[in-house]
This record gives sequence, C-alpha cells and structure tokens, in this order.
Amino acid sequence: MTDAPGTFSVTAPVTADDTTTADAAYAQMRRGVTLLWQGDFHNGRQLLTAVGKRIDRQETKRSRTTPAPRDAAEAFTRQRDQRARRAGILGRLLVEVTVRDGEWTLDLRRAPEVAAACAHAWGPAGSARRVPLTELQGVLGAYQWHLRGVDVPVLGEKIYPDYGVFSPTRSEYVDLVDAVAAAHLAAGASVLEIGTGTGVLAAVLVRRGAGHVVATDVSPRAVACARTNLERLGAGEKADVMVADLWPAPTPDGPVRSDVVVFNPPWLPGSPTSELELGIYDEGSDALRRFLVGLGEHLTDRGEGWLVLSDFAEHLALRTRSELETWIQDAGLQVLGREDTVPRHPKVRDATDPLHVARAREVTSLWRLGRQ
Repeated sequence: MTDAPGTFSVTAPVTADDTTTADAAYAQMRRGVTLLWQGDFHNGRQLLTAVGKRIDRQETKRSRTTPAPRDAAEAFTRQRDQRARRAGILGRLLVEVTVRDGEWTLDLRRAPEVAAACAHAWGPAGSARRVPLTELQGVLGAYQWHLRGVDVPVLGEKIYPDYGVFSPTRSEYVDLVDAVAAAHLAAGASVLEIGTGTGVLAAVLVRRGAGHVVATDVSPRAVACARTNLERLGAGEKADVMVADLWPAPTPDGPVRSDVVVFNPPWLPGSPTSELELGIYDEGSDALRRFLVGLGEHLTDRGEGWLVLSDFAEHLALRTRSELETWIQDAGLQVLGREDTVPRHPKVRDATDPLHVARAREVTSLWRLGRQ
C-alpha cells in the first residue's frame, strides 16, 4: 500500500471516523496532521465540507486584519495563496482505495462504485493507495465529464475530456478559431496545432477544410485523448497527433513547415501546481515566448501563425501588451490581423470575485502573425 502523490503524510495518519467532529478535524488538519477516514463515505464528504467552511471563516478573519491589495496583481497572488492554503489543509483527509478482484474499490459504508473512474485516472489496479478525499472526488467528477462529454456548438458534436486533460468549457476561443478559419483558412491547407489537449481545435480546423493537421501536446494523456476524439469525430484520417514539446521533430530537410500554425497557450504567467494547471499557467511566459521564437522557421513562405491569447494577464499586471508586441517583433514576426471576442463564463458577472474588475475587462484575441 502506497501514499499516492499529492498526500501530505510524513508520519502514520490518525484514524478519523463518524465520531470525529469538524472542529476536531480542522484543529488537527491545520496543524499538519493527516487523517485517514474510515467512517461512512457521505459523512466523510460532509466533514470535508464542514472543514472547508471553517477554513473560509478563518480566511475571512485574516482578510479583515490585512490591508487591501494594492492592485490586481496582489489580489491575484493573495487569491492563489488562499486557495493553496485551503487545498493543503483539505488534502490532509485521506481515504484508502484498495484492490479487490483486480479492480479499484473503496471499502467504506455507502461508498460509490469507483473502479471505472479510478482506472480511467490511474490505470489498471495495482496496489492499494491512500489519497486525499479531494483527489478522489476530482477523479469521480472528471470521469462523469468524460462520460457526458462537453458540447462544442461549432462542431455540432461533443468532445470527451480524459482525466488530467484541460476541458474546452470556455467556448468563446473555439468559436473564435472557427470564425477566423472560415475567413482565412485555405482549402487543403497544412496545419500544425500546438498544445492540442482534447483535440477540439484540430477537429474544428479539419471541419473548416484543412488538408492535414499535425497536433502536438507535451502530455501523453492528452495525445491519447485527442486521438480518440478525432477518430470519433471522423477526423482521424486527416490528423496526426504526437507527443512533443511545442514543435514536432524536424525532418532530414529541416523543421516541419505548415501553412497555418495554431497555438492556444496557457494564458497566465505563473507556476502550475497540478497537471490540469499546465493548461492555465505558463511560468515566465516560457511556452509563449518559445512559440514566437520558433514560429518563423515552421511557416511556409506565406504561412500564418494563429496565436489565441487572453489579455487577462495584462489586467492583472502579470504581463504588458508592450512586452507581447516586443516579443513578436524581436522574433522577426509581424501582426497581419487580430480578431477579438469577450468571455461568456459566469465569473465575468460575479461582482464578489476579488478579480471581478479584471475579468470584466478581459478580451480574448486571435493574433494572425507572419514573418516580417
């Protein structure tokens, strides 16, 4: 039996069960004590919720004695820190997922069936493991997303995200790529899509007439997910998906060149703390800058790079527009055009969000780039 990655246990955990109160659990967990839940599953979930409410009350008290953030960047940093503290405490309530008859199982009263969800996330059942209850909840929730799929209106179909693969729940950037492709993608064009994730943009580009799409992702899990989605959508014959850190391996004749190169990078400079956050945070804008530097040599003579990027980082003072424009120019590129859209997700309208002002101003753009 192993403690899975993400647990906080450095010593044997303390047993917790239906007799454990939320106050007692919170007091131990905030001191760094790891609890192993052995009571009723639903009671364990309720305990986790109750501890979460106590954390939130403590954070509210903390905020009352802390000066207001000086700017959006400080508000963003505080929000990330608060979420990290919350996740760290809640992650100290563990459950033990065991193996029976070759399948994952959870031996708790009223526990749900976990075999399929755990196999989807972790692979075939091996040895028993202790994981945070929050992680198991994420595994179960992700599996439901995988089964239900995510509607993609421009495709008239669903995309099915795998565990750990960023889900295209914000449809405005998909709609934006579709609209630009309708106007500027030549029939039969060769396309390279970087960071394909679920394969949703590759599917859109095939539907819009691309002759062939090469899609890359640094995550083998994402590559497998994209292949499955593209096959399901009937686009598999026109798309090759491969593991690569941005660019496909060069041929004997040099870099692979395409008529259109599409990249929807992580939008925020910052350090990712999980596999899913790799789709949100790009430390030091590293992936963005490497894309711009390498784009020119991966374009055909009149090729274009399509950079899909939110300006949310600019409103948080994490990156400036002038920095982005300087990186474009220094890479030997020029802006051929830009199309904009605004987000439609619920957070835009949430006035209680500390980052509401920045979210309300956010614009997502598709920058059409070419060589100078």
